[in-house]
Amino acid sequence: MAVGEELAADAPEDGPEDGALACGGALESFGDSAETRALLGRLRALLGDRAAREGALERFRVIMDKYQEQPHLLDPHLEWMMNLLLGIVQDQTSPAELVHLAFKFLYIITKVRGYKTFLRLFPHEVADVQPVLDMFAHQNPRDHETWETRYMLLLWLSVACLIPFDFSRLDGNLGTQPGQTRVSIMDRILQIAESYLVVSDKARDAAAVLVSKFVTRPDVKEKKMAGFLDWSLCTLARSSFQTIEGVITMDGMLQALAQIFKHGKREDCLPYAATVLQSLDACRLPDSSQTLLRKLGVKLVQRLGLTFLKPRVATWRYQRGCRSLAANLQLCAQSLREPRTHAETPDSEEGYDVPEEVESVIEQLLVGLKDKDTIVRWSAAKGIGRVAGRLPRELADDVLGSVLDCFSFQETDNAWHGGCLALAELGRRGLLLPSRLADVVAVILKALTYEEKRGACSVGANVRDAACYVCWAFARAYEPQELQPFVSEISSALLIATVFDRNVNCRKAASAAFQENVGRQGTFPHGIDILTMADYFAVGNRSNCFLVISKFIAGFPEYTQPMIHHLVTMKVNHWDGVIRELSAKALHNLVQLAPAYSATHVFPQLLAMTRSPDLHTRHGAVLACAEVAHSLRGLAVRECSAEDRSTHRPAGRCACSSVCLKEQPVADFLDETAMQGLKQIHQQLYDHHLYRGLGGELMRQAVCVLIEKLSVSKMPFRGDAVLEGWQWLINDTLRNLHLISSHSREQIKDAAISALAALCSEYYTKEPGQPDPAGQESLVKQYLAELRSPEEMTRCGFSLALGALPGFLLKGKLRQVLAGLRAVAHVSPEDVSFAESRRDALKAIARVCRTVGVSAEGAPDEVVCRENVAQIYCTLLDGLSDYTTNSRGDVGAWVRKAAMTSLMDLTLLLGRDQPELIEASVCERVMCCLAQQASEKIDRFRAHAAHVFLTLLHAAGPAGPIIPHVPHREELEKLFPRSDVASVNWNASSQAFPRITQLLGLPAYRYHVLLGLAVSVGGLTESTVRHSTQSLFAYVSGLQNDRGALEDFAGTLLRVFEDNLLNDRVSVPLLRTLDQMLANGCFDAFTTDADHPFCEKLLALCKEEIKRSKDVQKLRSSVAVFCGLVQFPGSVRKKVLLQLLLLLCHPFPLIRKTTASQVYETVLTYSDVVGADALDEVMAVLGGTAWDAELPLIRGQRNRLCDLLGVPRPQLVPKPAAR
Repeated sequence: MAVGEELAADAPEDGPEDGALACGGALESFGDSAETRALLGRLRALLGDRAAREGALERFRVIMDKYQEQPHLLDPHLEWMMNLLLGIVQDQTSPAELVHLAFKFLYIITKVRGYKTFLRLFPHEVADVQPVLDMFAHQNPRDHETWETRYMLLLWLSVACLIPFDFSRLDGNLGTQPGQTRVSIMDRILQIAESYLVVSDKARDAAAVLVSKFVTRPDVKEKKMAGFLDWSLCTLARSSFQTIEGVITMDGMLQALAQIFKHGKREDCLPYAATVLQSLDACRLPDSSQTLLRKLGVKLVQRLGLTFLKPRVATWRYQRGCRSLAANLQLCAQSLREPRTHAETPDSEEGYDVPEEVESVIEQLLVGLKDKDTIVRWSAAKGIGRVAGRLPRELADDVLGSVLDCFSFQETDNAWHGGCLALAELGRRGLLLPSRLADVVAVILKALTYEEKRGACSVGANVRDAACYVCWAFARAYEPQELQPFVSEISSALLIATVFDRNVNCRKAASAAFQENVGRQGTFPHGIDILTMADYFAVGNRSNCFLVISKFIAGFPEYTQPMIHHLVTMKVNHWDGVIRELSAKALHNLVQLAPAYSATHVFPQLLAMTRSPDLHTRHGAVLACAEVAHSLRGLAVRECSAEDRSTHRPAGRCACSSVCLKEQPVADFLDETAMQGLKQIHQQLYDHHLYRGLGGELMRQAVCVLIEKLSVSKMPFRGDAVLEGWQWLINDTLRNLHLISSHSREQIKDAAISALAALCSEYYTKEPGQPDPAGQESLVKQYLAELRSPEEMTRCGFSLALGALPGFLLKGKLRQVLAGLRAVAHVSPEDVSFAESRRDALKAIARVCRTVGVSAEGAPDEVVCRENVAQIYCTLLDGLSDYTTNSRGDVGAWVRKAAMTSLMDLTLLLGRDQPELIEASVCERVMCCLAQQASEKIDRFRAHAAHVFLTLLHAAGPAGPIIPHVPHREELEKLFPRSDVASVNWNASSQAFPRITQLLGLPAYRYHVLLGLAVSVGGLTESTVRHSTQSLFAYVSGLQNDRGALEDFAGTLLRVFEDNLLNDRVSVPLLRTLDQMLANGCFDAFTTDADHPFCEKLLALCKEEIKRSKDVQKLRSSVAVFCGLVQFPGSVRKKVLLQLLLLLCHPFPLIRKTTASQVYETVLTYSDVVGADALDEVMAVLGGTAWDAELPLIRGQRNRLCDLLGVPRPQLVPKPAAR
């Protein structure tokens, strides 16, 4: 729960069971004691090493933080830890830095375990007071590095000052030495406390604890209490919460006062209470923006209220007897059979005089319940509970009435939240009598569904969470018979919150409250069964709650109608669109459990809501109408089928009529009025222009869902005019997709396509499977015409629409449809950026193929056959070469993914039905292209390609593999066994590349895999580059002893380069790949041959690639390749050096500098490039020339290098004179 349980010390009804620890997988003991002892034992050795000291401190923090949730495990070890650290502190020889370090460790322990448990372990003998006071003399309150020391010393002093002796006995004779003034110990302690109450660090909190313990001592209160209170009130009055200094000072004063009135005796504090209350009122803390000050103000007010009232246990309070869960479960049934009535004891102190100040206290606490911050409201709620426990019954009832006033819809969510917390406090303290339960339960049920819309979101989650806390508290506070009249309402409300609340914390809180009630009360219907399904962890998933758990719970009759009612009244009109959609789907499940109620009560209400002026209500109602109608249809079919089986009639026929399954069943639940209401939804929205604007987007999507569900439900609308309206809406939506906001475009497009498929399948036939010729002609012709639209989104929509058409509408039109989709999928100069339309066209082609089926000798206008299958494959394979990029990045990847999926669908379809249509060349091209995609750089598309590749490889039927002509099938099945398919994460480059590079050993795949790897190895993503490079180098290293294989590999690499010349997508990363391969000795075997063909061909390709290029990245990569080629002997080396020297005079200064730097490194690396006599001079020229200077100045230096390296000087070619 958002609000943690805090058990107050003055709540006598809480038994020992409340403190039981219930957590799974928790730690069992302090398992780090040995490491901790060693760490604390070597603190002295760490003193001189700052890094080691900070490391030890951090390690200790890590150890302690593990026990933050179970600090009690430290208790057996606290004493020895404290003794080790205090031994350092009390050692007079310990340097100051070591003392401060020890206190830092002490503070870390205190932070985890809490100072209250820690206090009793401090030495607190009389002899300890003076040493602690002396330590304060060496402290600097402004030193922010050692605040832990001062904090711990103040805590130590707060327990040491509790010695049972008058402090005057420790002072001795203060006046024995004339001329010297000694301050008494009492004054010294008070001065220390006062000085640290106004500091800005945590020592202020410890000073407040010290004050509360010291000032309330019997000997101190007589002499110092009045003076201290006067000083603190004066300081408080002089401070302002408008300044930082004022806030710090007021914080210290308020903490000190609150602690004094908490720990001091009532008779000692009562004389000052009224004065403190007046001073507090004058501070106007509720107007402060500082949350902590307002919280301390509420805390002080409640302590003052408790001071005004005599401490007593209210005799009129409700007391529950047995608190044991086991006993409660055993006696539950007996308790219900023999109800016990709570004897309300008359108040024996009705004449008790309540001071007037109490009214002011309660008023301020009620105001605190409405504060904007939770911690203030929580403190106020506890104060209400504590104060009400000391009031007479009538006054306490008035307080309860004031709390109930918080639950007005004129109040803010803060007031509702504070009211819930206060009711929980009153209930668990027994101050909320059973006679008021009816009023309280009514407001709690409202709070469980409280939600107020604020702009684009809502508030109220904290209110619902606190309402669950109230129900949880009531389960522990009342006997089962007291809550019995409200069990039905509370259980339904809690379960509704458990499964239908938008906020996961509220769902978990409701589940915990329901579980507590099942265990404590034992009267919640089907509680154990429900808890096994809807436990604390199961409700974490929202979709699971709405669609699975809710259906299980609604199976119990007690909860069915309340859940349906809640969905209709509270969730169908919710501000969050996801909740509206989930609610509609949940209604689909639930109405089947109460069909009569849904048809007579729910459906008319939903139809009325479709006419609401509120957009969210209208949208949710249309979705709900669609789901409810579809659900009732399914229920009717099942009922009819069950009747058929029971009377042994053939399936699909019943006694009423031969078309029962199409028309009659839905009418059994929905009357003519409901049918007319469904038909009118579209026309009403159209007449009121509600399909326009942003609201129109939601309504288009909702009505498309309605069309789909009504069509699937086989509503008797054949031939009705409403069909034309529905068709217009679908067409208009697809035509104007470009006007719809991008974030909802895909959802609306999918809804329209689904609606079109269902509408055509149900209503566009004259006889089953026979189209209406006129309708078919006009629809297909219209959709084909829209494919030529200049709007990309329009092409997307109508491409998918053609793919969604049923088979009878495509009959005789297949050739036209495929030609139209092929035109959309083709990349042309004018629509090169239309990647999304190409993606959807490829998806549509595959769907059309699945719809019409396969027949080898069939007509090409009706089925996929021998005549058209090659063209279909060609279109899909062309999609794999779409590498279009724009401002959004590699948008061609969408097309490639769609092409891969479509190829898989088509190939599997052919393999199952007509495998002879798959030609060997086509299959080889498909598998090779998939292997290329599986070796490229984008993780998710690489993984998708691998999935498709392995699906086709392992596709099998009863007779074995169904995909024929897969190249190297046996080798592939060994490399990629079926058992490893699920275990390999192809998204992870560390797992993908070591496997995909093994395909380089298969000649059919080598070219394509190498093409993909070149892009990955020369890419930019660090992990992809690292793992692809390692895998490639590992493969090539295995070829070093096989000269023939290495020659084949090098030849394939050159063919990849040659085929992709001037294709920057491939050539630039390929140059980087070649650079790395040359630098890592992948082709060292060729260095033994002078003028090896590989080197000659690579040099020629590099020269061709950079000719007239102005791409800096390409030029720099080519320089690196040229430098790598220098290692090869023969005339090729002279040619390479000539190219490098040409680049030394490139127009770009950056290229000149890069070339000089890399040539310098190359000359150092390959010593045989330059003769020993010329080496020093070459190095001096390369290293000493400013290569970014003007070209005429550096050309001489370049020519000098030519002479030294034995390369002919380049000659300037004069530009042709202009005529």
